[in-house]
Amino acid sequence: MNEVKRTKAYAPASIGNVSLGFDLLGAALKPISGESLGDWVEVVDADSFALSVDGKFAHKLPGEAKDNIVTLCYEYFNKALANANEAQLSVAMHLHKALPIGSGLGSSASSIVAAFVALNAHADNAFEQDVLLQMMGELEGQISGSIHYDNVAPSYVGGLALMTGENAPVTVKLPLFEHWYWVVCYSGISVSTAAARKLLPSEFSLKDTLNFGRQLSVFVHSLYAKDEALAAKMMTDVIAEQHRKVLLPRFDDARQACEQAGALAFGISGSGPTVFAVADNLEAAEKMQAWLAKEYIQNEDGFSHICKLDDAGASVV
Repeated sequence: MNEVKRTKAYAPASIGNVSLGFDLLGAALKPISGESLGDWVEVVDADSFALSVDGKFAHKLPGEAKDNIVTLCYEYFNKALANANEAQLSVAMHLHKALPIGSGLGSSASSIVAAFVALNAHADNAFEQDVLLQMMGELEGQISGSIHYDNVAPSYVGGLALMTGENAPVTVKLPLFEHWYWVVCYSGISVSTAAARKLLPSEFSLKDTLNFGRQLSVFVHSLYAKDEALAAKMMTDVIAEQHRKVLLPRFDDARQACEQAGALAFGISGSGPTVFAVADNLEAAEKMQAWLAKEYIQNEDGFSHICKLDDAGASVV
C-alpha cells in the first residue's frame, strides 16, 4: 500500500510598500516571541480535490470552496503543469487562516504563497522561483485589482525585497539592519486593498515623483553603506499615506506616540489598517507596542507584535 504524500508550507505576513517603496518594496515579518504570524497550507494526495479551512480568521473567508484563493491557486498550478507537459496533481488541501483579511499584513499573499510553495514541493519542485513568483503575482492581482509583488515576494523569499519590474529576477533581496525591531499593530478593522487604491490620484506631481525616486534610491544606497540614520530618514511616504490615513482611526495619534517613544520610522503597512514602527532597541519597541495595543486597537480582532524581519520567507515543513 502506497504511503499518502503530505506537504505542508508556511508563509509569513509582510509589510507592503514599507512607506517609501509603493508597490516596489516589501518586508517579511517574524515575531520575536516565537509565535508564527502567517498562514499554513497542507497538500495531501487524494482522489479528488477538496479544501478545508480552520484558524482564527477562517470565518471571514468565502463560504464556498470554489471561491477561496487557495482553490484558485490549485487550479492555476495544475494548468501550469499541463502547459509544461507535467503530470497534474490530484490532491486535497487545507488552509490554516491565521492572518486577518484586509489587514494590511499581506493576508491574501500569505495564503497564496503558502499554497504555491506547498503545491510546488508536492510536485517535486516543478517550477523555479521566478515562474512561481509570477503565478503568485497573478493570483494576488485577482484580489487586489492589479498585479504587484510587494507582499508575495517578501513572503516567499523573505527579508526586505525590492521588485525589479523584470520577469527574471522578479525580486532582489536587500541588506538588513538586523538589530532593528519592527512593531506592527492591526487595529481589528478591515480595509480593502482595491478600495484603498481607488483613493489614490491617477497622476502625481513632478515634485512627488522626484521625491519618490530619490528616497528609494538613497534608501537602497544607505542599506549597502550601513548608514542607519540616512536609511531611516528616507522612510516617509509621498505617494499613498496622505490619501489613505483617513481610513485609519487614530493614525496621527499613533505616529506621534511612536515618534515620542523613539521610532526611527512610522507608516502604514500596505493599505492598512495595520501600522508599523521601527526601533533600534527593544525598550523603545516595547513602549511603542504598549501604546499601540492600548490606544490603536479597535476591537477584539486586533493585535500587536514586536518583530524582526524574517529573512527565511516561506518554508516547507
